[in-house]
Amino acid sequence: MTLVRRVTPDALSRPTPCSAWSLSDLLAHMTAQHRGFAAAALGQGQDLAHWAVHPVGEDVVAHYGDAAEKVIAAFATVDTPDRAFTLPEFTAAKTFPAARAVGFHLIDYVVHSWDVARTLDLAYEPSPDLLQAALPIARAVPDGDSRLAPGSAFRPGLATDDHMGTLEKILAALGRSPDWRSPLSSGADDAGTAPHDPTC
Repeated sequence: MTLVRRVTPDALSRPTPCSAWSLSDLLAHMTAQHRGFAAAALGQGQDLAHWAVHPVGEDVVAHYGDAAEKVIAAFATVDTPDRAFTLPEFTAAKTFPAARAVGFHLIDYVVHSWDVARTLDLAYEPSPDLLQAALPIARAVPDGDSRLAPGSAFRPGLATDDHMGTLEKILAALGRSPDWRSPLSSGADDAGTAPHDPTC
């Protein structure tokens, strides 16, 4: 919420690291995912209406904040790591244990929060514990040609080295260039349109 509170109406049209989305599109996706995962935690994930993406409107902070509160409250009701989550955006053929489903949502929001921060030219410094929890999840996401398919959430992973920080390793594992800058930034260079930008 700290980052989203900094969003102003004139920023909603800004390009993001998700090359197919403006900031408005990105926030609409994030809001829908909060609502969908909240429904899944409460045993209602099979209802596609909970996953529907709607325009964020002028009061983006309120709409996003309401969805964020709902998913936090819903996750708090999960009493066992094996509780079944129905996630139709992944597959309707099976359910996922709560621990894995929450991990999906965690990595999505670590990375999307970075997307928002970079779009707005703001600092993004998650806690080290959060990043340590997110790194193995990012590395477990299947890589390969499937990431080149239209609509893929991530581009092929980028090379990493021991000198990179944990957040940089997470971003690289999911095909995001840690050096991405908005083309609208005063110090932007070609990184803003790099071929490794994910389509999201």
